[in-house]
Amino acid sequence: MKINFSDLILFENDDFIVVNKPAHLATLDERTADRGGSLLRLGREYFPEIMAAHRLDKETSGILVFAKHAAAYRHMSLQFEHREVTKRYHAVSNGVHHLEGISVYLPILPLKNGTAVKIDRESGKLAETIFNTLKVYKGYTLVECIPVTGRMHQIRIHISCLKAPIVNDPQYGGKPIYLSSIKRKFNLKKETEELPLIQRVALHARSLTFKLMDGESITVTAPYPKDFDVLVKQLDKFGTV
Repeated sequence: MKINFSDLILFENDDFIVVNKPAHLATLDERTADRGGSLLRLGREYFPEIMAAHRLDKETSGILVFAKHAAAYRHMSLQFEHREVTKRYHAVSNGVHHLEGISVYLPILPLKNGTAVKIDRESGKLAETIFNTLKVYKGYTLVECIPVTGRMHQIRIHISCLKAPIVNDPQYGGKPIYLSSIKRKFNLKKETEELPLIQRVALHARSLTFKLMDGESITVTAPYPKDFDVLVKQLDKFGTV
């Protein structure tokens, strides 16, 4: 099914376009091994000059900012560089965790294969993420993640260091979530295999606070996509403590 870029737009003015990125779509072409398309390529069909001001992992859904011209791109780049942008992500993690302003301050080093990272106190780059529990369920937790820095896979590896890996993130220890694990008297039809409630890393870029070109501060919030929304609603229905 073809994605219509204009349907993804959350905010637009003369300088920026803020969108809700679908999961399973790369931000940039060079991150796509099969060159099968990217959000940037889709966006350029809508507005040919746009540039991605940052990026999200292919599997991660949520908020992403594009600049419409070079001055806007510089304006956003400086805000990211000076850590003046507030990014808030929502994740569903395995296990029950009570996190209140917990800061993980561990250096991250990309592995040579370019598809994963590790904690490396010798050679890693400075990285910090703050975590807050939003809601606790039976065996799972909805967590707000605020990355202070912007390293590859930062949230995913930092939260795994708290022994709270993100659901369905096997790379960093996260296990799938099944309805049968939260719903009592769950019956699966004979000869059918139960599928996970979400078939990707359960991470969504929820909101972004940044300054427009005139200095006005703006917060844009990205609604949950269908798969993440279904997951949270099933937890609310069957997984409450």
